[in-house]
Amino acid sequence: GWCPLSLTGTQITQLLLEPPWTPPVLWDQVTLICQGLGTPGATTWYKDRQHLREKKQDRFLVTESGNYKCHRPGTGLSPSISIRFLDDWLVLQVPARALLEGDNVTLRCRC
Repeated sequence: GWCPLSLTGTQITQLLLEPPWTPPVLWDQVTLICQGLGTPGATTWYKDRQHLREKKQDRFLVTESGNYKCHRPGTGLSPSISIRFLDDWLVLQVPARALLEGDNVTLRCRC
């Protein structure tokens, strides 16, 4: 599992992608997970800067492309994550996490 990052002792809200591959493809079920302090039922979701009133849980099933953020009362607003579903017959995917020079990387070819 992933844990919230700590910046000078302060917890921040994180937005994780499941499955952890990018770019996502239309035939995958893609879920965003909002991690941070506060009650999971108090999570607020945003898509393209629009408040999504009906979404209050810490997990969100993504059905369309867009820019997503979440807010947890204890740790605030997450960084934005851009989801752009591909409908190509062949897609090369990379891990949906920060990569550093020298990291070993597993690539996924989807068809």
